[in-house]
Amino acid sequence: MPKIKLEYKLPVSFLKEGNKYIAYTPALDLSTSGKSYKEAKKRFGEIVSIFFEELIKDGTTDDVLRDLGWKKSQEKWNPPVFISQELQSIKISA
Repeated sequence: MPKIKLEYKLPVSFLKEGNKYIAYTPALDLSTSGKSYKEAKKRFGEIVSIFFEELIKDGTTDDVLRDLGWKKSQEKWNPPVFISQELQSIKISA
């Protein structure tokens, strides 16, 4: 069976929590962590590859991507468009 080659540009947020670095993409609702930014970035690539490999193996790619808000156009899936990431102040009266 020939290998399927997929390539997507995904929005990824990198956060630092204590001494861990977190990589998260809302396009797949998927995250991973590492001891450094470089490790988190590397592990993110690995976890996304595993995610898609499992979808393809299970035959659930269309259903899962559709549920995550992806749109199919001419047999190609397109992730949701990332608009902004910003800090917003919220005041709570308690």
